[in-house]
Amino acid sequence: MKSLFKVTLLATTMAVALNAPLVSAAAPAKDAPAATANANAAFKNDDQKSAYALGASLGRYMENSLKEQEKLGIKLDKAQLIAGVQDAFADKSKLSDQEIEQTLQAFETRVKTAAQEKMEKDAKENADKGKAFRDAFAKEKDVKTSSTGLMYKVEKAGSGDVPKDSDTVVVNYKGTLIDGKEFDNSYTRGEPLSFRLDGVIPGWTEGLKYIKKGGKIKLVIPPELAYGKTGVPGIPANSTLVFDVELLDIKPAPKADAKPEAAAGDNAAADAKAK
Repeated sequence: MKSLFKVTLLATTMAVALNAPLVSAAAPAKDAPAATANANAAFKNDDQKSAYALGASLGRYMENSLKEQEKLGIKLDKAQLIAGVQDAFADKSKLSDQEIEQTLQAFETRVKTAAQEKMEKDAKENADKGKAFRDAFAKEKDVKTSSTGLMYKVEKAGSGDVPKDSDTVVVNYKGTLIDGKEFDNSYTRGEPLSFRLDGVIPGWTEGLKYIKKGGKIKLVIPPELAYGKTGVPGIPANSTLVFDVELLDIKPAPKADAKPEAAAGDNAAADAKAK
């Protein structure tokens, strides 16, 4: 956190020193080329232009930092922030170095506490909303719930063998949160995903065993079978996940007694086909 304060202070200092406003970049205007030409005329040389660009970049970073703090219920006074920088430049700071350090340490604790409280609140809300969603989904036609809590609806059974943990499966899928927000989609990427079945979240490892090659299934995965209480980028803590999955192919693991050359060739062929 101390490094953040150092960067924040530098950002503010540069922004004020170079008269860079603490606002995010606006969308380019239709007459952007003319505006750029006029702006370039304000600089005597590349050093001035580079210094201004650095200040503007840091100023925007500072603005974004303040917005993130506001999400935690902490709203810093920009006027006082800028006044502090100006006073420091004039060597007229109202606080001693010791007072500055103590104040920033207290602020660091305040931010950490607020962030932890928000995380816990969001996690509880996600858990409650997820349970309500699963309870409603359970009432839909043809929905089944396994002993682990995984919920699923087989839309197409497929044919052949059921995949095993050691198999590599090739799938197309779409993943969303319970509010419909999409966080992953192999269809839009234009390329199916290939992975060993026991190398993914438990909800997938279990769920894909309910269909065969060519099958389609909807999975509603509780957090304990997904990313749990921590979450990952794009998926908040305690999130119930919804996946629509199509099992395109199953590639059995090479037999233990297969020759190394043959096994390598089989893997290469599987990779090529998956692509």
